[in-house]
Amino acid sequence: MSETRAFIMRLKPGNVDEYKRRHDDIWPELAELLRQSGIHDYSIFLDEASLQLFAVLKLRPGHTVAALPEHPVMRRWWDAMAPLMEVEPGNRPKEWPLNRVFHLE
Repeated sequence: MSETRAFIMRLKPGNVDEYKRRHDDIWPELAELLRQSGIHDYSIFLDEASLQLFAVLKLRPGHTVAALPEHPVMRRWWDAMAPLMEVEPGNRPKEWPLNRVFHLE
């Protein structure tokens, strides 16, 4: 059974169009890395009024997402995206995890 994770990130003002463009043209090597790490069914939604990004993804059993922060492709992506969004030291996007309070199948 898949594990579902949801979290919020935040864009800096004036970067909505560029953020969308970069995700429309996501690097093939990044998409493959995410898939290989066990991520599937990954979506990011935007609230343009608050610039909050709502991300939800599913993880396959045995996923290896904990290793992603050390992968060079992931690091390059974070460096490229850092000017557009709020980030931690090292350019990892700031994430606010969300807890599920309701689910309907």
